Amino acid sequence: MSDLTFAPRRRSRFGLYAVPVAVLIAAVAWSGFWFFAASEVGVQADAWRAQEAKAGRVYDCGNRSVAGYPFRFEVRCTDPSVMLVSQTASPQMAFVARLAEILVVAQVYDPKRVIAEFKGPATIAERNAQPTLQVNWKLGRSSVVGLPAVPQRASLVFDDLAIDRIGGVAPIPVAHVNHIELHGRQVDGSAPDNPAIETVLQISGGTLQEVHPLLAQPFNADIHARLNGLKDFSPKPWPDRFREIQAAGGSVEIQQSRIEQGDVVSVAAGTLRLNAQGLIEGELQMTVAGLERVIPALGIDKMLEEGVPQATLDRVAPGVKSQDLSNLFGALDRAIPGLGKVIKQNANAGISAGINSLGTEASLEGKKARSFPLRFADGAVFVGPLKVGQIPPLF
Repeated sequence: MSDLTFAPRRRSRFGLYAVPVAVLIAAVAWSGFWFFAASEVGVQADAWRAQEAKAGRVYDCGNRSVAGYPFRFEVRCTDPSVMLVSQTASPQMAFVARLAEILVVAQVYDPKRVIAEFKGPATIAERNAQPTLQVNWKLGRSSVVGLPAVPQRASLVFDDLAIDRIGGVAPIPVAHVNHIELHGRQVDGSAPDNPAIETVLQISGGTLQEVHPLLAQPFNADIHARLNGLKDFSPKPWPDRFREIQAAGGSVEIQQSRIEQGDVVSVAAGTLRLNAQGLIEGELQMTVAGLERVIPALGIDKMLEEGVPQATLDRVAPGVKSQDLSNLFGALDRAIPGLGKVIKQNANAGISAGINSLGTEASLEGKKARSFPLRFADGAVFVGPLKVGQIPPLF
């Protein structure tokens, strides 16, 4: 038998090249998809800006760029601005806010979740005027889930947020917050044509210098509320939206509110509505521990001792005239020398006792407290018979 010699079979190189070729084709296809989607980002952004402009919110971007290839979309806007027109009860008012930069990020595999980061400082001015407020922060971020359709939930977070009044020799502090969060989401099961929104506002280390003396000291707040009466989420000016909510019988349910300032703790719950004039009405049932510390915080004892400026009275006791108090104490001193001074020195204790007589005795977090209604009528805020503030109309 003769030996048969076979030539070795040449192996196919198809498998050797198939994988790299497939990867290359996939990369080219993915790149084409990414660059097409990136081009659509600008189209969608322009369409959104056009819708917002119809609602009186005009957005502009000094320079816009898209990056993030291959798995993200990063839209960077430098020198952005927004002009707010007809967003208050005074239609002629218009404000312009300018920021340093906004970065918007979305993952290719989860495009309905959008995260935005804000870079300060920001300035706020009336239209065609010089800026009067400057806002700065350490971290500013927001997130929205559900775009481009109806948002399902949204969040806004700032760290070390400071607002200063500018235009003078030096900035004047207006507000400061160590940390603030605002969250909102649609209530599960609410009708699309009548969505209900749950919101949570949390403030840590907040101060407000020009609102009320009590708020000038650091406070913490945790407020849970539910908004009813919305028709839809279509862009529209805020006064129009508030008017729709009022016409639909909508309301804000304060489900839980806790505010802490030093030894003073207050909780509240209730329902607020808008009347036909756009003014807030309703009632919150409040429980306050440490109420006796509120009077010194207001500075009423010092005001009575040194004289009460009318501007201060307008903030803490609207309707009371400074001259009336001065005349009263002067008359008492003339009738019985020293009587006016004695009344001044003891007025703080009397006022504390009067406020403590409001409502009923209660306990809050293991401390003695008082429970009483905080009433809103035509925008005026009342503690018992005392008017303590006035809120302007929302439309």
